[in-house]
Amino acid sequence: MKPGTRLVAAGRRKQWTQGIVNPPVWRASTMLFDTVADLRASSKDPNAGLYYGRRGTPTQWALADALTGMEPGAAGTMLYPSGVAAITTALLSVLSPGDELLMVDSAYEPTRNFCNGLLRTMGVTTTYYDPMIGGGIADLFTDHTRAIFLESPGSLTFEVQDVPAICAAAKARGIATLLDNTWATPLLFPAIGHGVDITILACTKYIVGHSDVMMGSATAAPTCFEKLRRTTHGLGHCVSPDDAYLALRGLRTLGVRMKAHQESALAIAHWLDAQPQVARVLHPALAACPGHAIWQRDFAGSSGLFSIEMAYGDDAARTALIDGLQHFGIGFSWGGYESLALPVDPAPLRTANRWGGGGPLIRLQIGLEDAADLIADLAAGLCRFDAAVARVST
Repeated sequence: MKPGTRLVAAGRRKQWTQGIVNPPVWRASTMLFDTVADLRASSKDPNAGLYYGRRGTPTQWALADALTGMEPGAAGTMLYPSGVAAITTALLSVLSPGDELLMVDSAYEPTRNFCNGLLRTMGVTTTYYDPMIGGGIADLFTDHTRAIFLESPGSLTFEVQDVPAICAAAKARGIATLLDNTWATPLLFPAIGHGVDITILACTKYIVGHSDVMMGSATAAPTCFEKLRRTTHGLGHCVSPDDAYLALRGLRTLGVRMKAHQESALAIAHWLDAQPQVARVLHPALAACPGHAIWQRDFAGSSGLFSIEMAYGDDAARTALIDGLQHFGIGFSWGGYESLALPVDPAPLRTANRWGGGGPLIRLQIGLEDAADLIADLAAGLCRFDAAVARVST
């Protein structure tokens, strides 16, 4: 099946839907067994069917099955109450005290916090690496390297990593690879097929698509899935059936929403690229973005999140631009139907390489509003930016 057809059909087994279009919301904590013998038989394989609410019901299974189906070659998917929970649990499933983790330097800040916090206290060493290292990552391997974490593109500065090259180097040494694939989703970058062992999504974003559910997922290749499942159950992670239902509903329209996000974001990115106040647009589909050639080679398209680096100005000018926007909210997250603008400062988060940006950085989430309205809003914002700069200079 083509991706759009798969999005409609996935997770709709007849035993789950019972003949209706959408799997119903099965809310349950306790499952009842007819006999003690049935209880004991079920305990031998709690993953085989209804066992206890934390293990899921057909509502959660339908979502997990649908996400697995988007990643050809995957063995299964586990669901989590947030994207951060998915990242941390996936890392814990492949790391032990004394191990070394190679972490991309452009990683999401909560991912860095986990590495510098809990992983450090449990005796795991984290070494940060340049996101553009590619196959050269093999030079960083030690006898203790057990996992490599990738985020491509990076969620602030959008470097596109050479995922196949990094995974090939890792496989040659038996090192696990994990990817935060939230920006692209499997629709634009099926990670398991590119050699990744565990691919992670903050489903809060494009999968749900409506900014009303917190959820994460981790989809694993056969070599890692059982360890991932054991760790997930051991930590007690689960998601509510109501949230799983909403994520399934969002998943059905992912294809058409991503096309709309892509079309508007590209139109706005190209417009911004021509403005004198903008030094460069960090959008993987534009040539100025690090790893643009890799994006062209490996990705089926682009999404709605990118950053702009201003050519001049300071935080006050950036604030004047953002505060007056009419169609862009100011807030964390992205991937919903609404546009967002966020001031970002990557420099304090970099340790492998110094962030070389010049002017202030703004991250834009392009939603489903009309692109012309968003461009007009940004044009007015650039006027406020220049006015703020002029006030400082006088």
